[in-house]
Amino acid sequence: MTAPLFDSALAEKISAGGVAAVLVFDDAKDAAPVARALLDGGVGVMELTLRTPAALGALAEIRREVPEMVVGIGTILTVEQLHAAQAAGAAFGVSPGCNPRLLAAAREAGFSFGPGVATPTDIEIALEHGCRLLKFFPAEQLGGLPYLRAMAAPYAHLGIRYIPLGGLTESNAGTYLQDPLIAAIGGSWIAPREVIKAKKWDAIRSKARTASRLLEARRP
Repeated sequence: MTAPLFDSALAEKISAGGVAAVLVFDDAKDAAPVARALLDGGVGVMELTLRTPAALGALAEIRREVPEMVVGIGTILTVEQLHAAQAAGAAFGVSPGCNPRLLAAAREAGFSFGPGVATPTDIEIALEHGCRLLKFFPAEQLGGLPYLRAMAAPYAHLGIRYIPLGGLTESNAGTYLQDPLIAAIGGSWIAPREVIKAKKWDAIRSKARTASRLLEARRP
């Protein structure tokens, strides 16, 4: 069997935390205050999306100012972006889809990487490259947990776990967390783009605490 593509200790750390805040930054200077607010609220993992030019600068700010935060880069679409994320010090990378070229490049680079899956074919492509931690995207739009359970059933004996993202809110995230298929949830609702731009750090801290409390009901 192909060795895991995602570092096992890092995967366990993400799973133990249960929540990864998914963020879009327009100004890298906002990154450290957001990271501190998230940590204050009990969220210790961030995924910075490459949807703006500020993402890698935000990563650098957090690594310098808040080194205890685990920071990955998401929306990786090209091999060049994957290498740039790794060179900038990202702990892991994530993509919305399952591109075999990206998976091969991540393995060659020794970079922990989680592809996005939406179909059984995606899962099988990921498995060929040693992936056992997968992003389920877009979760709610695809059919949520019922769809994931049905899709994941043929692969249950392989120990695959999923991080759902897309349509999750504070009202439905807890249901996902209680399912043993779920390693952690991705939460863009914890620190929305407009809230970050408005520098409402207390609001982000409060949402992070709400997300952390969802773990209390998590299945052992």
